Amino acid sequence: MQIADNFRLEGKVAIVTGASKGIGKFIAMAMAQQGAHVVVSSRNLEAVQSVADEFNAAGLNATAIACHMGDGEQIKELAENTINQLGGIDIIVNNAATNPVFGPVQQAGDDAFDKIMDVNVRGPLNLAKYAYESMKSRGGGSVINISSIEGITPGQGLGLYSVSKAALIQLTKVLAREWGSDNIRANTICPGLIQTKFSEALTSNEQILKLVMMKQALPMLAQPEDIAGLSLFLASDASKFVTGAVISADGGYTI
Repeated sequence: MQIADNFRLEGKVAIVTGASKGIGKFIAMAMAQQGAHVVVSSRNLEAVQSVADEFNAAGLNATAIACHMGDGEQIKELAENTINQLGGIDIIVNNAATNPVFGPVQQAGDDAFDKIMDVNVRGPLNLAKYAYESMKSRGGGSVINISSIEGITPGQGLGLYSVSKAALIQLTKVLAREWGSDNIRANTICPGLIQTKFSEALTSNEQILKLVMMKQALPMLAQPEDIAGLSLFLASDASKFVTGAVISADGGYTI
């Protein structure tokens, strides 16, 4: 047996949300390079079409489908269009997230709370639910939820975001418990500080960056591609006995 073959994804269909840039784009690229047909999704069709075109030009298989993860009808259409166009769903990576507020929770309004929970928790749940029957009929699947170390240990000014990411971790465990008998696995990745547009407010702040580097065991600022390999492991048969796991990719920040 060639152990490396367990990482191959030929014949698999993967949906990656928030895939127009950053972590999501590199996860989608890694899965496509291992043979999956990847559905590249985010709110902006032009952005995801550009990524899909880039992948296809490189000889990979990619389809662009726009979806706002805070819109239940669009999420349903994402799943249905994927099944209709590509025959089914094997892998979901719930990477899309939002954080419209920064500051103490007592200053955050209900609208901000609802928006964060809709995109960061309800959206991943709905996409997984709409994909469930397809995954079951295809003999199993993998749900990968991209949470955050903020869901494990909250940081200053990110209270509501932390609450949503903690909820996403627990949602993953619930899916792992309830869907395991259908050979559907669910796991969570909790990235630390990654240099992306989403985290720009933090990575561009020298004081915050210095504090993070002091606390991390590895004195480096991670890049989006540093999460891709872990996602590939969780999507593939290399992790066929792994479910309900919460894996930190944070340079040792939470040690």
